[in-house]
Amino acid sequence: MSRRVLEITPELMLRAYRHGLFPMAETRRGDRLFWLDPERRGILPLDRFHLPRRLRRTVLADTFEVSADRDFPATIAACATPVPGREDTWINTQIERLFSELHRLGYAHSVECRQAGILVGGLYGVAIGGAFFGESMFSFVTDASKVALVHLVARLRLGGFRLLDTQFVTEHLTQFGAIEIPREQYKARLNLALEVQAQWLPAPGPPQLDAAIRALTPH
Repeated sequence: MSRRVLEITPELMLRAYRHGLFPMAETRRGDRLFWLDPERRGILPLDRFHLPRRLRRTVLADTFEVSADRDFPATIAACATPVPGREDTWINTQIERLFSELHRLGYAHSVECRQAGILVGGLYGVAIGGAFFGESMFSFVTDASKVALVHLVARLRLGGFRLLDTQFVTEHLTQFGAIEIPREQYKARLNLALEVQAQWLPAPGPPQLDAAIRALTPH
């Protein structure tokens, strides 16, 4: 179910997220945004994250230089970039502008992966209380977005977050333990998470972050 709105501000977005709604555009070139409130919502339980053993080896091998909030605009722009199999996207220029403003206000964050200084993968989302609302991820080389996700989960667990909202469940996310739950159950979990004063860790992160990554149980 969706409801069209003509104009959205960062403040309105924060209120909407607190009520379980999120905005999307129909296409990259679309000039209208829609509120979405799916009947079934995707989440990735932070206490039951599935870390594939092969991916764990990649993460620990430091194949990528991983950072947070180093270049949020470049990360969201990369998420909007067409790639084979995804020639269009729901991230239009208004979405980029609004989330960049949320980043400036301290609510939107990115995790980035680089090789030889070049941005090759990453993700971004919104943090409110103890809830993190994952928005999009991208990967220009093998495993880049997956490594960013592992670092995100480690950061959220270390920072005391209670909910990782993925909006929808994809085949890509199911390998990490993502599940679908009914809207009412999601909003109950959301309300509990919003009461938590979690902390988004500063970049690049404290020494404990490496230990938090190593503590993720491989599957």
